[in-house]
Amino acid sequence: MNILMVSSEVAPFAKTGGMADFAGSLSQALKARGHDLRIVTPQYKQTDAAAFDLSMCVEQLDVGISTRVEPCAVLEGRLGSGAVPVYFLKNDGYYRRDHLYGDSQGDYPDNAERFIYFSRTVLEVCKALDFIPDLLHCCDWQTGLVPVYLEKLYRRDSRFAETASLFTIYNLSHQGVFWHYDMHLTGLDWDVFTPDGLEFYGKINLMKGGLLWADILATVSPTYSLEIQQKGLGCGLEGVLHHRRDDLYGVLNGIEYALWSPENDPLIPQQYHLEALQGKSACRTALVDEFSLDDAVHRPVISMASHLDDRKGADLVAKTLEEILAMDVNVIIMGTGQEKFHRLFHVIREKFPRNMGLRLEHDPSLQHRLLAGADILLMPSRYEPWGGLQLCALKYGTIPIVCPVGSLNDSVRDMVAAADGTGFFLSEAAPAALLDTVRTALEVYRNQEAWQSLQRRAMQEDFSWKVSAEAYERLYAKAREKHSG
Repeated sequence: MNILMVSSEVAPFAKTGGMADFAGSLSQALKARGHDLRIVTPQYKQTDAAAFDLSMCVEQLDVGISTRVEPCAVLEGRLGSGAVPVYFLKNDGYYRRDHLYGDSQGDYPDNAERFIYFSRTVLEVCKALDFIPDLLHCCDWQTGLVPVYLEKLYRRDSRFAETASLFTIYNLSHQGVFWHYDMHLTGLDWDVFTPDGLEFYGKINLMKGGLLWADILATVSPTYSLEIQQKGLGCGLEGVLHHRRDDLYGVLNGIEYALWSPENDPLIPQQYHLEALQGKSACRTALVDEFSLDDAVHRPVISMASHLDDRKGADLVAKTLEEILAMDVNVIIMGTGQEKFHRLFHVIREKFPRNMGLRLEHDPSLQHRLLAGADILLMPSRYEPWGGLQLCALKYGTIPIVCPVGSLNDSVRDMVAAADGTGFFLSEAAPAALLDTVRTALEVYRNQEAWQSLQRRAMQEDFSWKVSAEAYERLYAKAREKHSG
């Protein structure tokens, strides 16, 4: 299948968040499965042509924006060992800036124009390169107009008659909402600026374009695909998403096991695997020593690595931490966030210096050591569309305690409810529920035979990008079937 991945950021070329990893990793996994997959993305200042060995493949395209024409050059690079072709759209006026979307003063005031131009250019690049995709895979609001342009401007071109589209919602809280005077930039007729079209409370909403015009919609977990149809979690678009519910699917992202596996992790004190867990005990001892905690062999280590705010459940941990520490455990917390949690955790650390470790920063190397050395991961998020840490924890045999929301509900099975459980669910996002769940987990931990069986089951879970790619292949087939039908 010819697939064009359209994303405003792709790791390692440019990145502000998880969408860049998603676009890069999924593309490589699909390429490895035999598809002719290519990527199109802007060339930002960070994407230096010499550093990334980019070469010119189209010297100039003329792209319509409003009533004028803007030039675009296209450079080509390669991604990963599979050499995925990546096409970079070069327009220094739009993209050669210090940041991707904004600076310390806020979003760039011309973001509407920058990404309307990006969307408008995509299919012109396909024509210039004579690469006609069977499937356009568009990611988030920056690409929301691509399915609209495909339907409104390019269907009359027989080359695109069979091209289907899929739109992935990665971050619903960022929708690309701009004042309606920017509508003229799109070059589209005003008949699409209606409540059933791009109009959103008197403004233009670029993400809404993708939601309405793409053949199939996807987001980052099955549970989240249901949550966003509810008021509040739908960020004002719950009605549109409910209307498209039969075309809306959730697919869990994968993780890079080349980076996150205790069998070959160079950042942990001793490597180990599910048939030889002794190395995990060595990692626990090293972690306890690193934080100068009591090294009692029987005492489990509970870790939390998170942004410290209410959404991530930091308040639940703060309200219960002293009671948890009284359960004969060591607790290590790493992260940054709201200052009130910094102060509170520091005070508790002073009271329990031999049982609590605290690192108020994000240390990627320490994150590996935490996963390898801890027995339990606390992740009581109230809202978690996509959380990858629990997937890494499972691979390291570190058992997650989670609220059953978003991707947490889809990637962890509750030990209380299922014989093949891989973690523990809170009954609700409340301090008492967290305490009860920690007690339940510790009861299992005291039976080391049962605990090691749980660890091995967790470590056997497969959340590779290969699995995600297979799921997206099924959605691509649905998109093509829907389009042709």
